[in-house]
Amino acid sequence: MYLLFVFLPLYSFFISFVLSPFIGKKGTCFLTSFFLGITALLSLFIFYEIVLCDSNCHIILTSWFQSGCLSVFWSCYFDNLTSIMCIMISVVSFCVHIFSINYMGNDFQQERFMGLLSLFTFFMILLVVSDNLLQLLFGWEGVGICSYLLINFWYMRKNTNDSALKAVFYNRVGDLCLLLAIFIIYYFLQTLDFHLIFDNYFVLQNIQINLFFYDINVLNIVCFFLVIGAMAKSAQIFLQGWLGDAMEGPTPVSALIHAATMVTAGIYLIARFS
Repeated sequence: MYLLFVFLPLYSFFISFVLSPFIGKKGTCFLTSFFLGITALLSLFIFYEIVLCDSNCHIILTSWFQSGCLSVFWSCYFDNLTSIMCIMISVVSFCVHIFSINYMGNDFQQERFMGLLSLFTFFMILLVVSDNLLQLLFGWEGVGICSYLLINFWYMRKNTNDSALKAVFYNRVGDLCLLLAIFIIYYFLQTLDFHLIFDNYFVLQNIQINLFFYDINVLNIVCFFLVIGAMAKSAQIFLQGWLGDAMEGPTPVSALIHAATMVTAGIYLIARFS
């Protein structure tokens, strides 16, 4: 059930791109919305098991790579925070899919739009179910790519192209800060696993480095970079310039990305590391 919840939006994306020439607009809209509806229902069962039954779930899918003492796995970790985020992502995405059926009905590329919505949902789910920083970064970059493709959906318009590029440039600030936080954490702790990081964070707390003639706690530096990364992704003050221009994309894009899911990725990051 847990893996079905994670990968159904990805199946929806593949179906919309592979089968759309054979099943047409109506078939593509039905299947993508149906899969996202099942995903939303599964999120409710996951919430029941994880939160109400107090039973966390950790699934290791396969090894990603190993380099020296660093081992990274593709895995899914469900706890209270993850289950709440999963409900929000899947339910909002399902509603946006339903709304897009009529809103984008006259667009000759509706199949591509529905597929990109599903792909965005998959990357967002992958982000919140990750149990290590590298997989979180993979989902983090995935939603960034999908946001560019969705904002730039009507790519023949110059304003749309400019808005999509602006969103990318602003988000690169957050991505750079998140990368710096990951590098610092790995340098001092030799791990990217959330549980090991949280169990050994006091190591960072006890290390001081001299920066511009001031002794600064390494833990404070890590938290600073994490906050800046969250601010860029969530379009907070000083880094919110891309959000208004992103309205150049179709209205369902604004509903999915900028009102409910992607902008909460930064909030999720802060909540996870708090």
